[in-house]
Amino acid sequence: RRLRKTDNNRVAKATGATIVSRTDEITESDIGTRCGLFEVRKLGDEYFTFLEECENPKACTILLRGGSKDVLNEVERNLQDAMQVVRNVVYDPKLLPGGGATEMAVSAGLMKASLKIEGVAQWPFKAVGDAMEVIPRTLAQNCGVSVIRTVTELRAKHASAITADPDAKCTWGINGTTGKLVEMTELGIWEPYSVKVQTIKTAIESACMILRIDDIVSGSKHKK
Repeated sequence: RRLRKTDNNRVAKATGATIVSRTDEITESDIGTRCGLFEVRKLGDEYFTFLEECENPKACTILLRGGSKDVLNEVERNLQDAMQVVRNVVYDPKLLPGGGATEMAVSAGLMKASLKIEGVAQWPFKAVGDAMEVIPRTLAQNCGVSVIRTVTELRAKHASAITADPDAKCTWGINGTTGKLVEMTELGIWEPYSVKVQTIKTAIESACMILRIDDIVSGSKHKK
């Protein structure tokens, strides 16, 4: 049977075969011999080819099934997100506490740094510090708890930790289910370091780009 190019490459990686352009050029070393079981099975109304028990395979397939096309698309998106998270952690094995703990820690650090600066130069520090509180504020709002009270308590915990020890690592955040303040290390909520850094960089670069705009030129013609 004919295979798509992508499927052909995956079969070659799974079985250890080498793809050749012409049949008269095939050698014994090109044939894949790492597949232990080859079967064609019928799932629903479709026939699927299974290559199983492969020796040190370099490719694999995840078969997803759902009650409807929308459910299947949602499962695929969730799986893709999970795989990307694992990929990011593998490439950059660093984690940061979730639940708004990282954003609030950065906010508290910027607020403390702004106190050492005189004049208008301190306002960018305070502006970014206020913007960082959007994440814990949104978490508190989604939980249905008092946003002002929860964010104030969280801000006080991080501020007191920095005041007591500048090198202290405060990991207090918001439980996304109950809305209570908890230690993220105990709750086990972590986020990839690379994603968090890229998010902050993109947000600040976007703000700088907007501030650089002096005027807006409209491309539409005014009707007379």
